[in-house]
Amino acid sequence: MKQTTWLSRSLFPLAIFGCLFPLTAKAQVTADGTTSTKVNQNGNNFTIEQGDRVGDNLFHSFEQFSVPTIGSAAFNNAGDIANIFSRVTGSNISNIDGLIRANGTANLFLINPNGIIGSENARLDLGGSFFASTADSFLFEGNTEFSATNPQAPPLLEVDIPIGANFRDNPGELVNRSFAQNSAGDFVGLEVAPGKNLTLVGGNINFEAGEATAPGGRVELGGLSESGIVTINEDGSLSFPEGVAKAKVTLDGASLFANIPHPSATQM
Repeated sequence: MKQTTWLSRSLFPLAIFGCLFPLTAKAQVTADGTTSTKVNQNGNNFTIEQGDRVGDNLFHSFEQFSVPTIGSAAFNNAGDIANIFSRVTGSNISNIDGLIRANGTANLFLINPNGIIGSENARLDLGGSFFASTADSFLFEGNTEFSATNPQAPPLLEVDIPIGANFRDNPGELVNRSFAQNSAGDFVGLEVAPGKNLTLVGGNINFEAGEATAPGGRVELGGLSESGIVTINEDGSLSFPEGVAKAKVTLDGASLFANIPHPSATQM
């Protein structure tokens, strides 16, 4: 077992292999009414419509967000949306054991302070980057906030890319157990498009037989164990506050850095 408090890697894939822990995901994607988000269900498949648009950003708010095995959660966004910000304001962990999809090249941001679990079948179909976190809120310039714990905050009238993720004390865990396959039959786990980033920010980050792939991009893992703000830099990398206790990043089993001539990792 290898433990770090921060890990960043460019030109992936990063793959972690170990024991498997089966998980049955609870099949619920429900809007909370604080945005104009609408969810249509067809069996185990959920289509997410509308939301609140601010410029080229789209905001969704959910009471619950979990995807069942062989199911999907599809964001039916307009093709010119650059970023989709989604929050979970209820009290349940997000259990993902199916597909998360969005249209075009939109980056997808998901926060659930209770915790996020990507199970064995969790996979992504995105044209942009993916950012999942157990932070309380996303912060934007001008002290604007999109909060999962204060969803009744004033509406977002003007935002740009997020500048930070705000954490409370003892934030929830973020777990990856995915070993999903791509169309070629390769085991890739959570995979983003070439040149895009995959970012997981906790609480503790646990890769339990999970894999993550970002060809030509960056997989970045890290978090805090107490309240603080993790800065999101313009290139998608993270900066952690001074004097705030870092959370653990645990790679359970052997970690494999493929297609890296001279692999190395930064530890804090």
